[in-house]
Amino acid sequence: MPEHNDFLKVLETAHGSLQLPTFLPDATRAVVRTIDSRDIEESGIKCLMVNAIHLSNHPGISVIKAHGGIHRFMKWNGPIFSDSGGFQVFSLIESASKLGSVTKRGFVYRLEKAGKKQILTPEKSIQKQFQIGSDIMFCLDYCTHPGADDTHQRKSVEITIDWAKRCRQEFDRLVQNLKSGENRPLLFGVVQGGNNKELRTMCMEGLFEIGFDGYGYGGWPVDDEGNLVEAVGLVAERIPRHLPLHGLGIGKPESVVRAFRMGYNIFDCVLPTRDARHRRLYVYNDRIGKLDFRGTDFYSYLYIQDNKYVRDSGPVDAYCDCFCCRNYSRAYLHHLLKVEEPLVNRLATIHNLRFYSRLMEVILY
Repeated sequence: MPEHNDFLKVLETAHGSLQLPTFLPDATRAVVRTIDSRDIEESGIKCLMVNAIHLSNHPGISVIKAHGGIHRFMKWNGPIFSDSGGFQVFSLIESASKLGSVTKRGFVYRLEKAGKKQILTPEKSIQKQFQIGSDIMFCLDYCTHPGADDTHQRKSVEITIDWAKRCRQEFDRLVQNLKSGENRPLLFGVVQGGNNKELRTMCMEGLFEIGFDGYGYGGWPVDDEGNLVEAVGLVAERIPRHLPLHGLGIGKPESVVRAFRMGYNIFDCVLPTRDARHRRLYVYNDRIGKLDFRGTDFYSYLYIQDNKYVRDSGPVDAYCDCFCCRNYSRAYLHHLLKVEEPLVNRLATIHNLRFYSRLMEVILY
């Protein structure tokens, strides 16, 4: 394993210094579902991930601009990453080919079958991210299904590199137009190539030649059994250690720990918030200082709907300091669930996010 003393510890952004490693909850549509910005901050979360294409669809770029940018719109003062939207368009096309296609120019798509045809080019993607005012932007990339053949994967890499060049050119043009005193955002390239070592290397070399502030792992990082694929390690070995490396979509706690040891220091995933809404809460199995993070048994799941918690007066996690655990019992959350009170979603989400922020605090040791 690499020595983490050599890796980047702080990422400077227009909205403050971001301590690494860090975890970004899913705030796709400018909201982390069921909680507000104060809840997020008090959970120890330092940054968020929004999606440029979803925000351009609703509420619309003009609405966000009228509020002074995404930070004021959602009342969040910390760093905000913005996804280019490429993966979402790819998912649309994969689910129904009639909804769109991929061309060298960009993605052609419809959000609905009867919807208006739209074109997402690398230039438009960067423009949207500038207009919403995010701190860290991602190049538009062409993601592929992990089962795609090498011919398809090669096409993906070639298009991803070409689009990255165009994103860089548009980014540099817009940076030159920034007003005096405005802070420059950061631009990350995304490494594609499926599970093919040669193609992953080809993509990295192409992106290195262009030059970016950081890089992200593109595509599916886990296999059907939920384990990290070999390409995750390959990318970590090649990315310069002084640059931030984002494990896009890496979210299971044990996967986060393993990827961090490989060299990744930024993570994002829907898991903690989605699991909270599905009544699956994360619990450390002992005090942080006594845990061994090398395996998968440093935490467990608690299903608050189980009847065994109907009279349980203890907190969700005896070792947690979140708002939920400081103030409410397992029995109370079980009660909220049984009477279909939405408050249970808020408390569960706060707890799960605190689990992840604590993991970021101790993962170095």
